[in-house]
Amino acid sequence: MSATPKIRIMLVDDHFLVRMGLIGTLGAEADMTVVAEAENGTEAVSQFRRVHPDVTLMDLRLPGMDGVEATAAIRREFPKARIIVLTTYDGDEDIHRALESGAAGYLLKEIQRDDLLRAIRDVHLGKRFLPPEVVARLAHRPYGCDLTGRELAVLERIVGGMSNRQIGDDLSISEGTVKTHVNSILSKLAVTDRTQATVAAIGRGIVRLH
Repeated sequence: MSATPKIRIMLVDDHFLVRMGLIGTLGAEADMTVVAEAENGTEAVSQFRRVHPDVTLMDLRLPGMDGVEATAAIRREFPKARIIVLTTYDGDEDIHRALESGAAGYLLKEIQRDDLLRAIRDVHLGKRFLPPEVVARLAHRPYGCDLTGRELAVLERIVGGMSNRQIGDDLSISEGTVKTHVNSILSKLAVTDRTQATVAAIGRGIVRLH
């Protein structure tokens, strides 16, 4: 009888020690093997084309092309790709964007070893894997809170500390138009002022700090 093929896994994380820890954990399993590593999203896409892993563990925050963009790029080219986001970020918008991009699972890096292994095996079988705390975060995501592209651009500049006039000059729109966008943003985020909008944008993963 031939041995059951191992689950071929690709690791995408910009931290060397994280990848080494995962290699040690996964390498101890009889049914798993790490076949590729990548430090950024662009490299992840390239490596996926090269090795066609069964399951990919994808960090969310990566230099250049981030994990959401890399997941979407891989899934466009390989619709059956099975990708699990493995991150420290638990904002509802982070989760929403990852799942929208085609991720089959969303795990936090403090996940227990047995749960990580179960997630990999489940996703390899074509299932989705979302821990209860991730499902809860997603369930509490406000309805109708999707920002338009222009609203997101305004929000990014609010987080950056710009005034309405500075935002208008930067985006080549009137100050009155900026105020309209700001009011819409406050309503969608269910907050009452720019400070609360900044806290919500960063905490939920809508805007990232560089």
